[in-house]
Amino acid sequence: MASLGRRRGVPVNRERGVMAATDCYIVHEIYNGENAQDQFEYELEQALEAQYKYIVIEPTRIGDETARWIAVGNCLHKTAVLSGAACLLTPLSLPPEYSRYVALPAGALSVACAALYGISWQFDPCCKYQVEYDSQKLSRLPLHTLTSSTPVVLVRRDDIHRKRLHNTIALAALAYCAKKIYELYAV
Repeated sequence: MASLGRRRGVPVNRERGVMAATDCYIVHEIYNGENAQDQFEYELEQALEAQYKYIVIEPTRIGDETARWIAVGNCLHKTAVLSGAACLLTPLSLPPEYSRYVALPAGALSVACAALYGISWQFDPCCKYQVEYDSQKLSRLPLHTLTSSTPVVLVRRDDIHRKRLHNTIALAALAYCAKKIYELYAV
């Protein structure tokens, strides 16, 4: 029993465990005119705002740009968490006279990365998505209808916990750094 996908008649087979038509959106690489790239970007933006579970991006250029944008956001998140953890754990592992030389720069880096993520990525609909590489999950998608051999597949994930994590760690690092700077200059 096959049904038609939400857009452009993409067949979706529900018997084999393939997802529902409303779960997946495909940005097809069909060039109809000179502003095709703008049309691809518009379709991607509409799919992101519609909050599809999976978004398949066929056009190579826009797929690569989206994957890089997501990778930069992931890097900022991980840097904020790891440098914040280094800031908070350094005083436990190094002598007090040396710990501030590691903890203060690590704390500043954590706060800066969390702030940059909050300003640039927090309200972008793309931050709710990750690039999917798992071949088992990719096999459930209707990728057989694509003309591109290397599409970028985005999967929607709830990021509230990761935002809470890096914001909490960055705020704790900021509090620690403020306390240490106060102690350095007050005494």
